[in-house]
Amino acid sequence: MNFRALLRRRPPIQDLSALANFIDENAAFLVQKGIYEYARARAGHYAKVLFRETGFLEAVEQSRWRAYPLGLAMVAELVEGALTYGGNRERSARLEALKGLVMGIFDRYPVPQALGGEIWSEARADLERRLVLIGLHPPKWAKDIPEPFAQTYFDLMPIHEQLRGADFPTIRNYLRVTMCNIHEQLMRRMDLPAIEAQLVPLPE
Repeated sequence: MNFRALLRRRPPIQDLSALANFIDENAAFLVQKGIYEYARARAGHYAKVLFRETGFLEAVEQSRWRAYPLGLAMVAELVEGALTYGGNRERSARLEALKGLVMGIFDRYPVPQALGGEIWSEARADLERRLVLIGLHPPKWAKDIPEPFAQTYFDLMPIHEQLRGADFPTIRNYLRVTMCNIHEQLMRRMDLPAIEAQLVPLPE
């Protein structure tokens, strides 16, 4: 999960491998950037000290891996919405294919040492459940996709809950703005007809 790669100019998304990389990278970027920036903001002048503490670094590692499936679900829903509005295939077939693609992205990663097998398996099951839920409502605007995820994401912050104060709206707004930015990048880079044809091929 290397979100620094996103700072470089990115090529068009013309096949499923490129789409999978886009989802993976942006899911990681979405959740990790929020975790690090929030922790730094909360620590203030002590941020450099905090980020050298072993206990805190372990907490960050747990937070980012727990949050990663949430990022996958949000970016997957963003992609599905773009395909729904611009494509001609049946939505249920597209959703099933996209779910398979996203679960394959999750399965690229071995069990994180920070979580362990049981928690990672639970995270996988929760991701699969969230992907199924996408089909139970019409596509959403990018800014609205984080709404059912925001509280869960906020609760994963590696800052003691008594020190978080009334910061939830800030985190929710961060997710909304970042999802809009990811959507803009997606629409600029994705070759929609090519992706749709590969994701759900027409019968011969």
